[in-house]
Amino acid sequence: MNKLSFKYFTKSLIVITILVNIISGNLLAQSKNPSPLHFPTPKNIDNMLFYIQRDPNINTAIYAINYQENGKIDKSNPIKAYWIRYAEKGEKKDFNYMQRKFAYGIESKTLKNDEEFELQFVSYKKLPFTLKKIDSDQKYHVFVSVNQKKIQVEKIFVRIEGGSFWLPNVKYAEVTGIETSSNKSITERMLLK
Repeated sequence: MNKLSFKYFTKSLIVITILVNIISGNLLAQSKNPSPLHFPTPKNIDNMLFYIQRDPNINTAIYAINYQENGKIDKSNPIKAYWIRYAEKGEKKDFNYMQRKFAYGIESKTLKNDEEFELQFVSYKKLPFTLKKIDSDQKYHVFVSVNQKKIQVEKIFVRIEGGSFWLPNVKYAEVTGIETSSNKSITERMLLK
């Protein structure tokens, strides 16, 4: 191999090595779990619409349809929310007053025909959700628009790094569900300000 060919080969090898490292680093960063915790998936939850998981523990907030005894949705309070305390043997527990009024509670207002509702988290009112019954399965589902995509919500992950109960340092939230236009699974990340 002459000097010119060897020089070209060496430069090419360096460039390829750099590109492989960049690409593999990006793939590794995308595949990393955003939390050091392993979160269980809630199963066999009656009337569950979606759930929220967040740092700093594996306890999961469940949001379900609040049906009355007659089998109809409670229009004054359509969502029943509570914890599954996986960190405490999977115990079901209602939100306490502070959690309900300042963090994880949901406010609702009736929209069309008393069958559609606007939902807002008490802690973040900038992102309205819609609860409505859909024709395809005649069941209620929750929808939200994130990054110009309408999503039927299945779960939300909130990345918290430090802070306090009153002022948690929320880095972002990820909404996972079904994109209504494509009917495909999607996860969209949004920064909360």
